[in-house]
Amino acid sequence: MSTIIAVVWDFDKTLVDGYMEDPIFEDYGVDANEFWEETSLLAAKLSAEQNVMVNRDTYYLNRFISYAKKGIFKGLDNKKLMEYGKVLNFYPGAVEIFSDLRNLIENDPKYSENDIHVEHYIVSTGFKKVIEGSQFASLVRRCWGCELIDEPLGADGENVISEITYTIDNTTKTRALFEINKGVGIVPNIDVNTKLPEQLRRIHFKNMIYVADGPSDIPAFSLVNRNGGATFAVYPAGDNRAFKQVENMRKDGRVKMFAEADYRKNTTAHMWLCNKVTEFADRILLEQKNRLIESMGSGSPTHLPDSKA
Repeated sequence: MSTIIAVVWDFDKTLVDGYMEDPIFEDYGVDANEFWEETSLLAAKLSAEQNVMVNRDTYYLNRFISYAKKGIFKGLDNKKLMEYGKVLNFYPGAVEIFSDLRNLIENDPKYSENDIHVEHYIVSTGFKKVIEGSQFASLVRRCWGCELIDEPLGADGENVISEITYTIDNTTKTRALFEINKGVGIVPNIDVNTKLPEQLRRIHFKNMIYVADGPSDIPAFSLVNRNGGATFAVYPAGDNRAFKQVENMRKDGRVKMFAEADYRKNTTAHMWLCNKVTEFADRILLEQKNRLIESMGSGSPTHLPDSKA
């Protein structure tokens, strides 16, 4: 039986106040709104004119590569992507809550003595290297994101991003959840297609909490909800449009709860996540107790009464 509680986080607009690409646009003097609008229009144009399917979640990667090769994003390589991870703006308490949730369980002997603990994961459609360059790299067990390789450009041999090697979109985030479920990358000789009964999987779905910001995460929300886990949505403080969006998701049963993206102590987000982690830990304790009782069967053997008595 798994005793691990997994808190799985989206990144942009969930932990980051905005998008991870914002510092890149600012550094190179590129208008972010124009970039995203043009990217959306180009994706639609390609689809219509060339009769091809275009993944709207990840098409932006091609434009980043194009900008890098044209010199608009001069010198943008994986090393530089990691540097941008160091200058991101996070929501209040976002970094601290990772430790708060882990310590809540691990500092309580009732849980720690029964090997119950919390692990954090990040699953993002953004650049994995940016996440790896951020403060969260040392706080998570694993993270997923889009990955690219570099190649020298021009006579000076300056590296730039050149090819896409791995992508995560809003649908394939569910694949990452199955990898967490089975322990891919942690348990030797296990991959996402390995057939495993649920009781032998490293982290049960019912022990997962998925935290994200909007409708793009509905496939992941649905998977976790369907399998008994917990779902939580956040919105930027004062953003009425985002508030209505997550409220509609709650009404539709997409998420269990939502709050402002403020993870400091005594906020709704902090209290709900702490209570949910504790609730999961208490359930795991009860399951352990019931399993022990079941294994004991009818109890310890005793002497039978003398039949001649």
